[in-house]
Amino acid sequence: MLKSYIIDLKARISVYIPQKSDPTDKKLAEYINNYPDRQKLKIMFLRESEGVYEFGSRRVMVKVERDKIQIKVGGGYLSIDEFLDQYTPVELEKLERRDPLKRFTERVAVQKVIASQAGHNEVRPESPSKSPAKKKKKQPI
Repeated sequence: MLKSYIIDLKARISVYIPQKSDPTDKKLAEYINNYPDRQKLKIMFLRESEGVYEFGSRRVMVKVERDKIQIKVGGGYLSIDEFLDQYTPVELEKLERRDPLKRFTERVAVQKVIASQAGHNEVRPESPSKSPAKKKKKQPI
């Protein structure tokens, strides 16, 4: 019983430490630190200034209204639960696309498939690179 209690306490160790003078940051820290499934919180909020946070690649405005955390999206606000459900998968996908090792291994795998379909036995992996941008033809005026 003591062992399970210790495991439970370790799971509740603070992940997000708020700035004491910022009530919004305190509320956000309380939410994050008490979130039941920490695996779902794969992208962290990084405080820039009071009410302004970075979430993955996006900058968001956060406010507390009627003891509920609200996040500005477009012209309105979403609850933090709605925001996380909607934007966490998008931000995780962006992170995966930026991972150079993942891009390299995917490119090697594609080259191997192409080579095996063409009947070639040897495949030389290349460094990943951006494809050259196509130049637009100038339209006559």
